[in-house]
Amino acid sequence: MNRLFWVLIVVIGAGVALLMLNDSAGSTLGVENYDFSRLIWLGALVALIGAGLLRSGRPLGMMARNLGTWAVIVLALIAGYQYRYELQDFASRVTAGLVPGSPLALGLDDGHATVTLDKAGNGHFEARIMINGTPVRAVVDTGATSTVLTAQDAQAAGFNPAVLNFNIPVSTANGMARAAAVRTDELAIGGIVRKDMPVMIAAPGMLGQSLLGMNFISSLSGFDVRGDRMILRD
Repeated sequence: MNRLFWVLIVVIGAGVALLMLNDSAGSTLGVENYDFSRLIWLGALVALIGAGLLRSGRPLGMMARNLGTWAVIVLALIAGYQYRYELQDFASRVTAGLVPGSPLALGLDDGHATVTLDKAGNGHFEARIMINGTPVRAVVDTGATSTVLTAQDAQAAGFNPAVLNFNIPVSTANGMARAAAVRTDELAIGGIVRKDMPVMIAAPGMLGQSLLGMNFISSLSGFDVRGDRMILRD
């Protein structure tokens, strides 16, 4: 093993010397320098693995099976990395079917986060938003001037409705409601995050479901509706 180690050191050293000598030429022995450097390291790695297997004394058939298993694992990891965005979309679609309001897809558009929502069975677009780290199901309501939380959702997110003064009239698609003004530490939907976002908390019993209103929607660079899908752009 010591002899192999020194042989590998000599081979790597010779390869590095050739790369340095042929740096300006851009190729070594007819191979581009980048590919030649990868070939040196790959060859050294294969030699080390092969020497280790041979020294283990295991039958060649068993070693071949072990190599085949590792090759499959490596290929699966590479494939998973190459198709990570497609797998993420697939997982989002499955989650959207299991958890109402979950984003149908998450993505990037010119470096900005996008979130795609699917229309719920009630005909409205629902979003599973995070208020201070707590998941809240909210209806996307362009008729609401502000994001409004039900008293129950607000309490789950860390607010105490019992100490609030519900003296602010709020207009929603379902009519008027009385609410109290608060600010969240964080409001997020998918990769779209807003810090210190002002929201309203409806008085107990005055709102059936939380609303994602125009104060959040107007902070986006844009949104559009395509059939049964709504796309939000940070």
